[in-house]
Amino acid sequence: MDQHDELPSAIQAEALLTLAEEHHRRDVRPLSAREAAGHLVKPYALQAPGRTVTDQDAEAALRIAEAHLGLGRHRGSLGLAVLIVHAGGDGDYVLVQTWIEGLMADLAVFAGPAGKPGLLRPGRAGLAPCVWEAAVLSHERDAYSRHVLDGTGPLRDRLTAWTADTIDGTVG
Repeated sequence: MDQHDELPSAIQAEALLTLAEEHHRRDVRPLSAREAAGHLVKPYALQAPGRTVTDQDAEAALRIAEAHLGLGRHRGSLGLAVLIVHAGGDGDYVLVQTWIEGLMADLAVFAGPAGKPGLLRPGRAGLAPCVWEAAVLSHERDAYSRHVLDGTGPLRDRLTAWTADTIDGTVG
């Protein structure tokens, strides 16, 4: 496609340009790795401007993750998970990504109104990570490959390196 051609008919030019104007960086910080439902869970707090992930939010998200991970073995889970607690601009989200058999991942997205963790429910079919959540998961894909799959030495050392390899700062 050259710059003088028409855009494909499905391109929503105005909507894309509006999103570009609204795009901003978001704060992300790692939380303490822990065990839930027999899984080693690596959690993160992701925050829209003016929003904060509290300790209570993180604990509520961990309870959701624990319930979800309880069936992990039936989905091929290998026992490692990433948890994102996202205080978003339009509500709250909890993402639980589990590394599973066949070098794949299983992803669950829970969504609900801001500040009401008891109302978080599984997201609609097809719901995928937003740009900020995807940035965290991209880092985690690289950390998993680097330390667990391509690492050397005993598994305990690889998992220690994986849990220590976090993203902290901002993502765009």
